[in-house]
Amino acid sequence: MAVRTFNPITPGQRFRVAVKKDELTKGVKPEKSLLISFGKTGGRNSDGHRTMRQRGGGHKQRYRIIDFKRDKDGIPATVQSIQYDPNRSAHIALLQYADGEKRYMIAPQKLVVGQEVVSGRGAAPEIGNCLFLAEVPLGAFLHNVEIHPGQGGVLVRSAGTSAQMMGREDRYAVLRFPSGETRRVLSTCKATIGIVGNADHSLEIMGKAGRMRWKGWNPRTRPVVMNPVDHPMGGGEGRASGGHPRSRTGIKSKGQKTRSRTKASNALIISRKKG
Repeated sequence: MAVRTFNPITPGQRFRVAVKKDELTKGVKPEKSLLISFGKTGGRNSDGHRTMRQRGGGHKQRYRIIDFKRDKDGIPATVQSIQYDPNRSAHIALLQYADGEKRYMIAPQKLVVGQEVVSGRGAAPEIGNCLFLAEVPLGAFLHNVEIHPGQGGVLVRSAGTSAQMMGREDRYAVLRFPSGETRRVLSTCKATIGIVGNADHSLEIMGKAGRMRWKGWNPRTRPVVMNPVDHPMGGGEGRASGGHPRSRTGIKSKGQKTRSRTKASNALIISRKKG
């Protein structure tokens, strides 16, 4: 994949950088049986109070049901198509199992239409196959990693990310995650072989404010231009810096640790993330 720029025929195209979607299957519509309609909250909770700012509007979307568990063990599936998913940065692959069932999975790099994938014990450590961590070879790159057996993958699911198998300790596998953190995960958890596709997603530039509105993001007001009653960084004479960066509720950003010191999973972390 690569990126493409545009001739500035319109102001919105002058700075826009788009990602080429050559790997997507052309002329394919989403699988209707795997679509769910859902509304938008506009950042409001069940009482109608706004609990998240800068949200609202956006294009109508439908959710694609993704098989994060990959629990059809031993049944081979064929990749029917690679599709775009508006709800995530990664692309998704439509699988058709030998028994006729269809499911979506996150599409890793180098996964092609017509390829056969399988999950469960005894599966080969090949791109798209889902294995128990006890059977993953050392040095392999993984995504869609479980942290509780049978829960389904919750880690390493965004575009271009991967975890690496570093070793084994007793009943744990040692993984290094994209953040740089190294931690133990139970060997009875599952993960999918390969690096998540659409790695150039981070290079995309919207080019105009309207494209962010289509995604459901509203304009953001800089805290330093607010009044002291509205934000801790507001106020001052002239163009004041605003002091140390912090949130609207006063919690410092850029370095303050927020993880609980007594969290049970701290014992599983071997080395913390970068920085």
